[in-house]
Amino acid sequence: MEGIRKWPWIIMLLLLLSFISYAVAGLFSLVSESTYESGNIAVIPVNGIILFNDDASYFTESVANAKDIVNAIKQADGNEEIKAILLDINSPGGSAVASMEATNAVKHANKTVYAFIHEQGTSGAYWLASAAHTIIANELALTGSIGVISSYLDFSGLLQDYNVTYQRLVAGKYKDIGTPYRKLSPEEEAMLQKRLDVIHDRFISAVAENRHLPKEKVKELATGMFYLGSEAKDMGLVDIVGDIDTVSEIIKHDMKLDEVHYVEYKRKRSLLDVVQKLSTTFGFWLGRGISTPVISTLHMSA
Repeated sequence: MEGIRKWPWIIMLLLLLSFISYAVAGLFSLVSESTYESGNIAVIPVNGIILFNDDASYFTESVANAKDIVNAIKQADGNEEIKAILLDINSPGGSAVASMEATNAVKHANKTVYAFIHEQGTSGAYWLASAAHTIIANELALTGSIGVISSYLDFSGLLQDYNVTYQRLVAGKYKDIGTPYRKLSPEEEAMLQKRLDVIHDRFISAVAENRHLPKEKVKELATGMFYLGSEAKDMGLVDIVGDIDTVSEIIKHDMKLDEVHYVEYKRKRSLLDVVQKLSTTFGFWLGRGISTPVISTLHMSA
């Protein structure tokens, strides 16, 4: 009995230690974050899932915030010292809307935009890269995957096995469409598939327009399969295969520059950002985080 009483205190201690470690990491990130006084090529990192928020941890940086990308493009575009913009991409894609918004910012930029796919530039991240004037990819980088997904977990069979009933109370026939607690009806599945097809067609049209390729050719490639950088080049999805040195040489040649000086355009974290994120994360684990079941909610991602 005594051992059972100790468990809440042990859990609280572990959470507190985690909070302190996050705080230290956050403060160190503020101190160590690089600053650049000048440069002629703006580098905009696109690392992680492309979304419109920072729901993932600041410290793992697993989210590429579309708002930050758009703002960085606008700032770089308005800086007279910047001669070109480089999207440094390592992303599996993300929200279709967020990817489209970032892509539109690239298309509206007045400066030449390059995209470099390091390890991965698939789905919405490739949509973004396709809007660049030139795409350079590592020969082994995962590229393309022109497709849309809206999958979710179905727990209905599990509930039945344990004699648990889903009591459906909705105002609006389709309000709970995609809930993991019941199966989709054939009508609902058809409705969702129709919307996925619309987004997919928009994705295909955008790539065809951005890459100056026939839409039918892009449609043949748009199976959702990813390609290696070398394969993507042969298909017309990538312009050049190479590494960061290749990127520098291309930019130097195109922009007629003696030297390339990169400056990273990235939203700087303030101390308030770190504290607020820590408070949110700590509150989550203390509150609903411990007892909340892991479920997948319906969403559409490119």
